[in-house]
Amino acid sequence: MSTFDPDQLSDSPVVDRDGQKFGTVADVYLDQLTGQPEWILVQTGLFGKKETFVPLAQAITQKDAIQVPYSKDQLKDAPQVDPDGELSLEEEDRLYEHYDLAFSADTEAGVDEPSPDESHAGQAAVGSDDAMTRSEEELQVGTVRRPSELVRLNKYVVTEPVTTTVPVEREVVRVEREPITDENVEQAMAGPDISAAEHEVVLSEDEVVVKKQAVPKERVRLDRDASIEERSVSEELRKEQVDVEREPKGR
Repeated sequence: MSTFDPDQLSDSPVVDRDGQKFGTVADVYLDQLTGQPEWILVQTGLFGKKETFVPLAQAITQKDAIQVPYSKDQLKDAPQVDPDGELSLEEEDRLYEHYDLAFSADTEAGVDEPSPDESHAGQAAVGSDDAMTRSEEELQVGTVRRPSELVRLNKYVVTEPVTTTVPVEREVVRVEREPITDENVEQAMAGPDISAAEHEVVLSEDEVVVKKQAVPKERVRLDRDASIEERSVSEELRKEQVDVEREPKGR
């Protein structure tokens, strides 16, 4: 179990194993034997109306939040226990079973009593045999998924100038003259001999008309790809060594 300061746990955000926020620490429950924080009461929901007990075993501190090694679904499905200031053995038994943690109901506050063989763990067995056990540390490296950055799509409007050409047609006047022939002499002599007259022709031209229309061009979305890289880890490991000492006996 990691060591936490109860005062620092209060009001801390709690995230699941994938780094997604689950809730906020509302209260801390201490182990009755060791006095260390063992459970946190996490408030969830829009107004913090739901309260869930989460064990601090295997929890770690990442940035300003407490990360627990459970999925959000497993946290949501935790047994509902009345936060009355103390957990009974039966309540702890149910919680430990839900979180797949070892628990013995025969001991107070969920701490297993060591067996007779385990009670002497770490002490040299004098007279048991003539062998000495040599131990050494082995490096175990794993990964913990946590949020690295937030990426969002923002759509905004920009204006850019566009220049194009369009063919424009306009009419121009052209004066045509034709001589008097037998075919048009009657039309030519239809009017008075000498008189003033005028004739009008309406000329037309194309006018450029511009309008704008929004046209969908593409769909843009965010997707995630996994990028794997190798990172080196350096650590110092301790190991025990055995030397043979010889002492000559005096005469």
